[in-house]
Amino acid sequence: MATPLVVSEVSKSFTMHLRDGIKLPVVSDVSFSVASGECVVLGGPSGIGKSSLLKMIYGNYAVDSGQILVKHQDRIVDLATTDPRTIIEVRRQTLGYVSQFLRTVPRVAAIDVVAEPLVARGTKADVAREKAAELLAKLNLPEALWQLPPATFSGGEQQRVNIARGFITDHTILLLDEPTASLDAKNRAVVVEMIAEKKAKGVGLLGIFHDEEVREAVADRILDVQKFSPRRPIAA
Repeated sequence: MATPLVVSEVSKSFTMHLRDGIKLPVVSDVSFSVASGECVVLGGPSGIGKSSLLKMIYGNYAVDSGQILVKHQDRIVDLATTDPRTIIEVRRQTLGYVSQFLRTVPRVAAIDVVAEPLVARGTKADVAREKAAELLAKLNLPEALWQLPPATFSGGEQQRVNIARGFITDHTILLLDEPTASLDAKNRAVVVEMIAEKKAKGVGLLGIFHDEEVREAVADRILDVQKFSPRRPIAA
């Protein structure tokens, strides 16, 4: 499939149950696609719905209406309507995600945190750890930290673990929510290089980058989310 991700007429609102059921609209009638080997960047001011849109595509938020179509193995799956078990399978095999925050099991070593997505797909643990070591070295995380739990790390160190974990698999679609926010210039450049490598392998990427230099370096095109943003609450 030359276009592994298609978003069609997606709308989302949140219901404020503590405020008499007022609905807070987030986005309305969002339609776009991401091609293989392309990096599409979601643009617009903070609070306009960019992260919410990524969470809808990943299946963390339900949608009010519309379709989110992904090519999963030999079939098309609508993530807006499919069951939770299928969403988990799509995440394991097809749809990767790098968030702004690292959430891991306490006391698990950083190298095992990074290797886990490969192990979950059936890769032998030693092979997965070897690949994890390559990525951690590339992201300039000191080897002395690899056997320590990331909860003890600085914000920038945790984010490098997070990026390595998200990039270790060969998912055909990769969602990126501010992956470079906590990084210094040296490691931002590494991430830009890693994104270019994913694009060269035919991965479709959809991301949010508030760093203008990074955004300009990675974006094939920028989608202005503001044009999909309703502007006032609707009474229930």
